Amino acid sequence: MIFGAPSEASMRRIHPGILAVLSSIVLVGGLTSRVAAQPKKPPAPAPAPAPDKDKNKDKDKGDDDGIEMEGDEDKQPEPADSGEIEMGGDEDNSANLDTDIAGATDDTVKVDTTTRTVKPVSWQDIVVVMRKPFLKIRRTDLMPFLATTMNDNMIRHYAAGAEFNYFLTDVLSVGVEGQYYTHQIREPFDLVGRQARRLPTINKYNFSAALNFHYVPVYGKFAILDKHLVHWETYFTAGVGVTQSEVVPRDPRFGAFTNLLITPNVGAAMRFFIFKWFTVNVGIRDYIFLDQFEPTDRNAMTNPTPEMAKEHADSALINNVMFQAGVSFWIPPTFEYTTFR
Repeated sequence: MIFGAPSEASMRRIHPGILAVLSSIVLVGGLTSRVAAQPKKPPAPAPAPAPDKDKNKDKDKGDDDGIEMEGDEDKQPEPADSGEIEMGGDEDNSANLDTDIAGATDDTVKVDTTTRTVKPVSWQDIVVVMRKPFLKIRRTDLMPFLATTMNDNMIRHYAAGAEFNYFLTDVLSVGVEGQYYTHQIREPFDLVGRQARRLPTINKYNFSAALNFHYVPVYGKFAILDKHLVHWETYFTAGVGVTQSEVVPRDPRFGAFTNLLITPNVGAAMRFFIFKWFTVNVGIRDYIFLDQFEPTDRNAMTNPTPEMAKEHADSALINNVMFQAGVSFWIPPTFEYTTFR
């Protein structure tokens, strides 16, 4: 078979549909070659959070006109705001306390210091242990008191006295005291006489004086109704003095005699601080002495005189325990602290 160029008659015999297909192939090949020749564009940025009406219009217009294959290669698309926080920048964003404070919101509560006085804080405002509200060192305690016996069921003594104490330190003092006694015969004295037909032998006390030393080992405080604090202390007393006792004769016809007795004393008491110049004191004191009593065989023939009766007197060790209550007036009435708080 011999192939040659198609003649005009043969071209006419080609079906028109085949010609349309061939034309489409040629057109698509030309378009593909033009697209491959253009430079590659950068990727499109992320879409903005809110759509733009103008862009939507342009988009609709572009859809109507077809796909635009060419454009300005030098013009770069502007990045859209994606709503993300930008981490980088040229500014110095280092943490700064002053910047944070200056950038506080208007809702920050501000303290108004113009309406009150701000006191500067110093070491004097730091209190570890509260100071004692009462100092006794180099002060004088003038204490009047009343007392009564506690351990004699035959005769009861009442005493009015006073103490004068000087505090060498806040816990140690030295002082003197004096008492004047009065007595009362109690009911058991008459009962014994009526039942036994014999009267008991008793002595009464006239006065006493002593030199005392006081020591304060305990100090404390307590609350009254959870509102008021009362400071108190316990102190012990030891001293020595003299006491005058007098015989109470069983027979009024015979005279009485007196004894001057060496009298040691020991005791304990509590002191309650009311003001800087005033305290209240209660305590117990034991006065110890060797007393001399009327002889049991005294009569008109034996020991009729006081001198003879005293010469033959009977001796006994006496513990005169007394309850004392008084108030103290402090001189000077004020004091000053000499140590740090």
